[in-house]
Amino acid sequence: MKKRFTIGIGLLILFSTFISQHKSSIDKFKIKEIKLENNKILKDQEIKKNLSFLYDTNIFFINKYEIKKVLEQNKFINSLKIKKVYPDKLVIEIFEKEPLAIIIHNKQKFFLGEKIDLIEYKDISNYTQLPIIYGDNESFKILFNNLQQTNFPIELIKKYFLFESNRWDLEMNDKKLIRLPSVNYNKSLKNFLEIKTNRNFDKYKVFDYRLVDQLILK
Repeated sequence: MKKRFTIGIGLLILFSTFISQHKSSIDKFKIKEIKLENNKILKDQEIKKNLSFLYDTNIFFINKYEIKKVLEQNKFINSLKIKKVYPDKLVIEIFEKEPLAIIIHNKQKFFLGEKIDLIEYKDISNYTQLPIIYGDNESFKILFNNLQQTNFPIELIKKYFLFESNRWDLEMNDKKLIRLPSVNYNKSLKNFLEIKTNRNFDKYKVFDYRLVDQLILK
C-alpha cells in the first residue's frame, strides 16, 4: 500500500511538472509586443488601442485577416503588411493614404484621398496648405477627371467652388478666378491654358466662361 502511494505521489509530481513546463512553453508564445512602422499620420497609441485584444494571444493563432479588418476601418490606412516575429512580437507596416485636398460639404470637413474618397479630417500641420474644395466628392470626381484629360496643372489651383447650378469656379494660387459653364467646360479649360502665359492677360483677375463661346475678362 505504501509502495503504491509513493508511486502515485511520484506520478503526480511528474504530471504537475509536465503541465507546468507545457504552460510555460505556451506562455512563451503569447504576444507581448506590437511594433508599428511607416505610420506618419496616425499615432502609435491610437493604433495600438485598437489592437489591445491581441496582447496575451498565442502568436500561432493570430489571424492576419482579422487585424487588417480592424485597422482598415480607419480611412487613413490604405494597406498593411503584418509579420510575426517569434516568439512574442508582431511587426505591422502601415501604408497611409495621401490627402489631395480638404473638402467642405454641408458644413462637414474631410480630407480627400487619391481615389476621391473621404477621409476623417484631423489637424495635421503637414496638410494645412492643401487646396480646399467647397462641394461634394462625387461632383468633384467628374471635374477632376476633366482637369486630368485637359492636362490642366492641378497644382496651381487653390480653391474649388461648386454652385447649385452644378458649375464650378476655380481660384488659382495667383488669385485668378476661372468661372466655368455648367457643361462642356473642357473647351474653356483649354482656352485658359492657351492664354494664361500671355502677358496681355496679366492684368485680369477674372476669366468668365459662363456664356457660350464667350470670355468675359475683369
